[in-house]
Amino acid sequence: MRKEKNIVNWLIEYKKKCFFSVKKKKLCKLKNWNIKESKIYHSSKKFFQIAGFRISSNYYHNKNWDQPLIIQNEKGILGILKRKHKGNHQYLLQAKMEPGNINKVQLSPTVQATKSNYTRAHGGKAIKYLNFFKNPNQKKILVKSNQSEQGFRYFSKFNTNMIVNVNDKIKIGKNHIWLNKIKLKKLINQSNILNMDVISVFSCSVKKKINEVSENSLKNIYYWFNNLKKKYFIKRKLIPLSKMKNWEYNKKNISHKSKKHFSIIGIKVQSNSREVNEWEQPIIQGKRLALSGFIIKKTNSTIHYLVNFSLKPGLKYAGLSCTIRTSDINNYLNNKNLTKFTKYYLKKYFLTNNHSKIRYNKIQSDEGGRFFHSQIKNMIVEISEKERIKINNNYIWMSHNQILYFIKKGIFDIEARILFSCFNIYNNNIE
Repeated sequence: MRKEKNIVNWLIEYKKKCFFSVKKKKLCKLKNWNIKESKIYHSSKKFFQIAGFRISSNYYHNKNWDQPLIIQNEKGILGILKRKHKGNHQYLLQAKMEPGNINKVQLSPTVQATKSNYTRAHGGKAIKYLNFFKNPNQKKILVKSNQSEQGFRYFSKFNTNMIVNVNDKIKIGKNHIWLNKIKLKKLINQSNILNMDVISVFSCSVKKKINEVSENSLKNIYYWFNNLKKKYFIKRKLIPLSKMKNWEYNKKNISHKSKKHFSIIGIKVQSNSREVNEWEQPIIQGKRLALSGFIIKKTNSTIHYLVNFSLKPGLKYAGLSCTIRTSDINNYLNNKNLTKFTKYYLKKYFLTNNHSKIRYNKIQSDEGGRFFHSQIKNMIVEISEKERIKINNNYIWMSHNQILYFIKKGIFDIEARILFSCFNIYNNNIE
């Protein structure tokens, strides 16, 4: 197994050996894609499509809006193989090039594939190790959990997150590497090395704490959650892309007239390291830097996380999220959909750092297959137990084990899971 100090160098050398070119291209010129007034879809009718939606909700300041969402009616597989080697648990990851990665190559799960990819709708190479997750020995499955993807960009998209135990002597490919927990801890403390899908899988494999004393019982949390589900609603209606209000849909791209939201652009990809050597696709280009943050505090010697009730246009059901989330950290003050509490928390605890202790602060990438150069600043800040922080009824304190409970129920969104996972990988607290 490669030494820790060589892992980043190994990624750099792998990138040098691989040819990987990404060039922007007009949507109307994308090969094998149908760019219609109603929607954008692949000529094979596989992979994904992009459609318009009309949203109405009483949860946000802006009660009604239109936006595009990615529709991908298939569950992908995010799978990591695990072994015990010389007394240490190790995880098999792969160096993978994605067109949206800001640094081109990052470490991804052993298998990271949509159904269209692993059924080879693209006519390309077979995916290594797929059978461990498609037809696993049931006794070897350590984690199998369906989790949601980005609710402001996908419509009802879920992936199956898996960890499967394997024999110590499995043969590995040239772009795969075994890593133990200590190496993962060091890599999660760097930006854009472990990709979002690796971090997502580990969110389902965080260890429980012992001797917790929770501020709120599960019964009280469910009571709070169910009351908010009755209070708030979100509805969506499928509409043609060309009919979306306040969006410009032209031959080049799809963009919001205010320039405050994401755009959809076209790209052409050429590579000698992927299942196919060349393809073209639409991809979402967000703002330069988003931010996800948890405020934590210690009560009764137990760490608690300040959790936010969440409704998103791409998720059919209400969920839970981190304390704060903004898609554009540089323009948060002008975002009318951010509550005064979110803006207050951002300014006081995350952007000035005068009232809290930073426990985790690193930039990680969004998934590079659908999102172009999209990065998230993941932060966890701890406040004093004595501090009386302002909260409204949309927030509640949860302990570590309660967060795990609701992750396993599939109720936490991906932003909260990624942040929780980063923090626990960093603290060497994964199974």
